[in-house]
Amino acid sequence: MRLRSLVAAVAATALGVSLAACGGSDSGSDGGSGGDQTLTYWASNQGTSLDNDKQVLTPVLEKFTQETGIKVNLEVIGWNDLQTRIQTAVTSGQAPDVVNIGNTWAASLQATGAFLPFDADALTAIGGKDKFVPTALATGGKEGEDPTSVPLYGLAYGLYYNKAMFAAAGLQPPKTWEEMVSAAQKLTNPAKNQWGMALAAGSYTENVHFAFINGAQNKSDWFDGEGKPTFTTDGNVQGVLRYLDLMQKDKVANPSNAQYDNGTKSVNDFATKKVAMVINQNNADSSIVANGMKAGEYGVVPFPAPAGGEQVASHVAGINLSVFKNTKHKESALKFVKYMTDAGTQTTLGKPFASLPVLKDAKPVFTTDAAEAAIFQDIYNTKSKPLPLVPAEDQFESTVGKAMNNMFAKIATGGTVSADEVKAALKTAEDQVAAGS
Repeated sequence: MRLRSLVAAVAATALGVSLAACGGSDSGSDGGSGGDQTLTYWASNQGTSLDNDKQVLTPVLEKFTQETGIKVNLEVIGWNDLQTRIQTAVTSGQAPDVVNIGNTWAASLQATGAFLPFDADALTAIGGKDKFVPTALATGGKEGEDPTSVPLYGLAYGLYYNKAMFAAAGLQPPKTWEEMVSAAQKLTNPAKNQWGMALAAGSYTENVHFAFINGAQNKSDWFDGEGKPTFTTDGNVQGVLRYLDLMQKDKVANPSNAQYDNGTKSVNDFATKKVAMVINQNNADSSIVANGMKAGEYGVVPFPAPAGGEQVASHVAGINLSVFKNTKHKESALKFVKYMTDAGTQTTLGKPFASLPVLKDAKPVFTTDAAEAAIFQDIYNTKSKPLPLVPAEDQFESTVGKAMNNMFAKIATGGTVSADEVKAALKTAEDQVAAGS
């Protein structure tokens, strides 16, 4: 069941399933002092494995217990299962107290009515809204409504480049889309199996992220003010075509990239020096180094816009924290959210989880390269835009992303995709989303 379908399911079963049943553990009462209380916390997989997450989080949670007397029952859930587990919790009433969510799910989950709104009092209880990076806090739910999640871990896209390849070709790091393509063409040599760029062109989530970013660079939106899809605007069509053309027209990406169904494969090509550039989120660093590239051998710049375009280099990526509305331990749950989003905890978890801080004036610790850290933090703080904050966001991702998968597959097998064909594919996706609204 997708999140959009979940909204309808909750409405349809409202009389039969009481969301008042949501609330995790019932041990103890919420008198504010903790006592024998136990919170149930579902954490998303951020490290190298579920066990790795437990090892990282356990001492952090034990410190919270020492400070407050509130115990935390931790369960780490993989990304393949987390969305389904949350959906089941909403409809069944068997929910934890606190849960990590992908921040792109926020508006869809908000529409279920199952989560605690962070109104003025709740935000004050967790340290105030002003402690957060504004663009990060904006991912918490639908614009104009109290958010039902707050940022926990930040991520942003950057353009990684091979310093030696650039130096050998006499190139500088690109500042515009045109410079990026020109550099990629100079660094592409199919006869030697060397390519200017690697793309996760078979991943619908990666593809839709770049559809969104390229559309934003063209000053185009994917939904109007009423939440209705506007996929077929010229800015969106041209943005998608521009990204497809990296393989089709510019020929700087290996056609085999159409089979790359996750970002790890493109990052590995970069790390093993098969390609000169890759666009990935900042948590790619560990994979790059693990695959043999030394930290000083690569640099990072913002993903560039075309000359004259809007300076949007990433969507606001990351993980948010939500509280189920009818938790029996609201005050304790808010104390836990405050603790997880405090500066000390953010610093402790930022390195092992390779995340960017979601707090103003905080410094990244995921890398020892101060220049790289500053670039990613600036991208996250000033050059990122939240994905559409509408209940149908998940359907936008699946329909547009999968349409791009198909178009890349056509290009990879020798076909061509015109602007009219892009528009037709986006119109089909738009109609599917509109029909489900």
